[in-house]
Amino acid sequence: MRRIGIFGGTFDPVHIGHLRSALEVAELFRLDELRLIPSARPPHRGTPQVSAEQRLAMVELAVAGVPPLMVDDRELKRDRPSYTIDTLESLRAELGSEVQLFLLVGWDAFCGLPSWHRWEELLRHCHILVLQRPDAGNEAPEALRDLLAARTVNDPLSIEGSAGQIGFVWQTPLAVSATQIRRLRAEGRSVRYLVPDSVLAYIHAHGLYRAPN
Repeated sequence: MRRIGIFGGTFDPVHIGHLRSALEVAELFRLDELRLIPSARPPHRGTPQVSAEQRLAMVELAVAGVPPLMVDDRELKRDRPSYTIDTLESLRAELGSEVQLFLLVGWDAFCGLPSWHRWEELLRHCHILVLQRPDAGNEAPEALRDLLAARTVNDPLSIEGSAGQIGFVWQTPLAVSATQIRRLRAEGRSVRYLVPDSVLAYIHAHGLYRAPN
């Protein structure tokens, strides 16, 4: 059974926190692919600061030559909000029912799951891997407690089947955020070592995230 991870986000910009999380999960679960999927119109966030094409270009630069990480641009091709359920349905139609799909989400995003479009249907199409850090909150919202009790596995590496289970994966804590990077750029400060060198070169070449004159 092929094993494919899905890691969505605005990636505004993509940074080492995203990439390290993705690589750790890909290696731990021996994924055949881990697809980073930039969102075009994220329903739970404000409008990204730079264009979809620029965010896609930065993710492509970031993962070039780093298998099994790769980029999937399907959400950028839709003329509607980037709903995860639509992406999962599209992937299932393309890949078939025998592939294991793992949806990677951070703890905060997972706690917000009840506000997602058709969220109750997500586990029909994928397993959910919740990326945990030592500083994450411990209490899940009440709306998720029954789901967690029924679907969580103690050992995420024991997840079986193509979909339907929830696992928690501890991550290397890297206190890096896209908000921090945009703020540093706007203040005229360096973001070196917070993003890959190829992404840094792209940001500089295109003058991204600078404060308006």
